[in-house]
Amino acid sequence: MEVFINPSPSTWDALCQRPTADNSVVTERVRAILARVKEKGDQALRELSLEIEGKPLEAIQVPEDVIEKADEKVSPEVKRAIQKARENILTFHQAQQPREIRVETAPGVTCIQRPLPIGRVGLYIPGGSAPLFSTVLMLAVPARLAGCPEVVLCTPAGKDGSISAEVLYTARLCGVDRIFQLGGAQAIAAMAYGTESVPRVDKIFGPGNPYVTTAKQILSADTVAIDMPAGPSEVMVLADASTPAAFAAADLLSQAEHGPDSQVMLVCDAADTCDRILAQVERQTSALPRSAIALEALKKSRALVMPQEEERIVFANLYAPEHLIIATENPWRIADRITAAGSVFVGPYTPESAGDYASGTNHTLPTSAWARSFSGVNLDSFYRKMTLQEITREGLKGLSDTIINMAQAEGLQAHANAVKVRTND
Repeated sequence: MEVFINPSPSTWDALCQRPTADNSVVTERVRAILARVKEKGDQALRELSLEIEGKPLEAIQVPEDVIEKADEKVSPEVKRAIQKARENILTFHQAQQPREIRVETAPGVTCIQRPLPIGRVGLYIPGGSAPLFSTVLMLAVPARLAGCPEVVLCTPAGKDGSISAEVLYTARLCGVDRIFQLGGAQAIAAMAYGTESVPRVDKIFGPGNPYVTTAKQILSADTVAIDMPAGPSEVMVLADASTPAAFAAADLLSQAEHGPDSQVMLVCDAADTCDRILAQVERQTSALPRSAIALEALKKSRALVMPQEEERIVFANLYAPEHLIIATENPWRIADRITAAGSVFVGPYTPESAGDYASGTNHTLPTSAWARSFSGVNLDSFYRKMTLQEITREGLKGLSDTIINMAQAEGLQAHANAVKVRTND
């Protein structure tokens, strides 16, 4: 990690930059994949499986007997962990239930906002080197809680050609209707356009590699809604003299091991705090099974020493991290002033991995400073809110002058006439 001591505010924008890569090749390839799936449907999915993964796609939809057998392959300990995490996620999201709003804004004028579940949602679950069955919980639990009529899921097979038993078990536990053995941009295309086997969905959720992310972004322009813009995972840790160095280092590495394009940020009060934590980072990295991945991520990461607490807060809001860990002596003093973060972890005993798995909050969060304008996935993500209104004859008379004057001022006479024809005796 590169270290910056008391950096000038003039450099903060540059220090907030995420790792960038030339995605022109990825974008070109993704557009070609999308076009093929749109034109040829299942045939394209089978061809792409051979071309990209080097193996035939025998069954696009995972058979029911395969899903049932997955139950036998998941250990009792993991099952209990999944069930406990599901309970906590369900409890937290249940409290977010929206309600219908009905207001009489003026005599005889009734306005209503009604929450309605999205009809069919598609969940993408990465399944490469780390099959994220925890993401099934984070997406399927609120989808079912919201009452979405149909929930479908796409996930790729692993290197051995099979889908993670934990993913299949969790999907079944959470009430996913259909599971498809599809990955990459072609899976996103299949859910966006629909094929002979895969139904077209109204909204796509879930993280993925650059091909998945690029496909979602392209398709969101004119074909399907998506959960949010998202990029590589990231975390920021705010630390001071009271922060246990081992805790902070473990938190930084928990994100660095996600992928070589992840970024972790350490923001400290003093140089000795920074030195203690970085020494622990080096020590813990060597013991990680995914140390090579973590080391690549650390090359793109930064440690900052900022003596003034006010500056640390301003910088944290400017960076707007996906995950923000406040492991300082008075963490709530800082937390109450944070305005831009995907999810905030307060106090030394609140690791980021708790939110990733089991505390109850959702781990599908905005990255790349999108936390300034986007929320993470929550129950509202699976609803659309429709407004209704009913106006009595007397109510329209009360509004008529207002509507007519505004419509005529905008040069829209037909708008004015729609009121006049109803109120002119």
